[in-house]
Parts: sequence; structure tokens; C-alpha cells
Amino acid sequence: MSAHSATSLLKGRIALVTGSSSGIGAACAKILAEHGMQVIMAARRIEKLQTLSKQIEAAHPKPEVYQLDVRKEDEILSLFAHIRTIYGRLDLVVNSAGFADHTPTTDLSLARWDDIVATNLTGPFLVSREALKLMKPQKRGRIINIGSISSMIPRPHSIGYTSTKFGLEGMTRSLALDARDDGICVSIVHPGSTKTELMPQMEEKPADISMQADDVARTVLLMASLPDETNLLEATLLPVRQPFLGRG
Repeated sequence: MSAHSATSLLKGRIALVTGSSSGIGAACAKILAEHGMQVIMAARRIEKLQTLSKQIEAAHPKPEVYQLDVRKEDEILSLFAHIRTIYGRLDLVVNSAGFADHTPTTDLSLARWDDIVATNLTGPFLVSREALKLMKPQKRGRIINIGSISSMIPRPHSIGYTSTKFGLEGMTRSLALDARDDGICVSIVHPGSTKTELMPQMEEKPADISMQADDVARTVLLMASLPDETNLLEATLLPVRQPFLGRG
């Protein structure tokens, strides 16, 4: 799909991107705004959101910024009340809020476990639940979850992160089933090694070992710009030399 056709399809539509203060979420917000969407950037770090919004505004309509902690149901409900009042609809959700954790299983506290689950799994559930309430009367809409190849092949010492990404994969399939009769598409992107704040150790890796967040964002754009009746359910995105297939 050409950049022009993606812009034509997406222009004027409303998108919510969680976790958009950095990394994959920020890259998704930027590319969606570049293609004409009114983007609501939601994350905990409001100052970071405001800085990124100004950078996007230089060449494109200004995204809206909204401080949000996806672990807190009341904040999610307030955000969706705002969306309903201001926009009256929602066309796209990108559930990108989340964080990686590399605590050995025997050292992982229940409090840390609960925080990982609340951010990586419960947050996307709550956002998706409220999004469906807006999208069902429209008989269209799209939810894209940011997963991980850890949902297929885990790294050592990542039981919390791995469990939530496995859960997000199952949630995606269940949502896709529950939403399809209302014309709503739900899908998931599984990135491999990506240079983000979640994985600072990847910053020095060459491009064929660790991707840029923009690479993932282009896949999200492809999913978002498909015709309303077409869903790319799942995509796995890898650096070419990612030690994932075979023995690596």
C-alpha cells in the first residue's frame, strides 16, 4: 500500500495510542499522525508526551496528549468519557503500554509480579473493553496489541514479561472472536529485538540484530490502513539475524 493510499484511508480518523511517551508507542503515534489521523497520545509521563507532540506538530496536526496510567481503571474510564465527549467515536487503538522485566523467578516478588500483570495484561484488557463499547455502535474499528516474540520463545529470567505476552496473545484471539460480528478487527504485532527504553542494552546492536521502533510502527500502519473488512491477525517482525529460528 502506498503512503498516499494509507493517508487517504486514515485521514480524519481517531486513534488512541497508549504507552506513547517513548519507544514503539511514540513511533506509532508519529506515523499515524503523519498519515492524517487525530492521535490521542496517552502515557504516564505527561512532559515527555508534550515534547513529542510538539515535534509532531511541526509538520502535522497536533496530537492530543493525555496522562494515563493503564493500571488504574478509573483513569481509563475518564479517558474514554473524554473521547466520547470530544470525538464521539474511536477508530483505532494501539495498546503499546508495557514494560520488560528480567528478574529471576526465585527473586520475583508478588508486588513486582502484580505490577507487570497490571501494566502488560490488565491495562490492555481495560482499554480494549472500553474501546469495544465505543466501536460496536459504529460497526467498525480496529485494536492492535503490541506483543513480543517472548510469547513464543521466552528469554531466561523473564517469567512475568513472558506470561503477560502469552496472555496478550490469547486476549487478542478472544477479542477478535468476540468483536468480529460487529465489524471490529483485533490483531497483534510480535516484535523481536527492538531498540527502546525497555531494552537499553540493544542500543549498540547492529541493525540486523536489533530493529528500530519505526520498523514496528510501519507494520502497525499497514494493519491500520487495511480495508475495514480485512484483518491481519498476527505479524512477527524480526531482525534478520535474530536468534529466534533454529539454534540461532
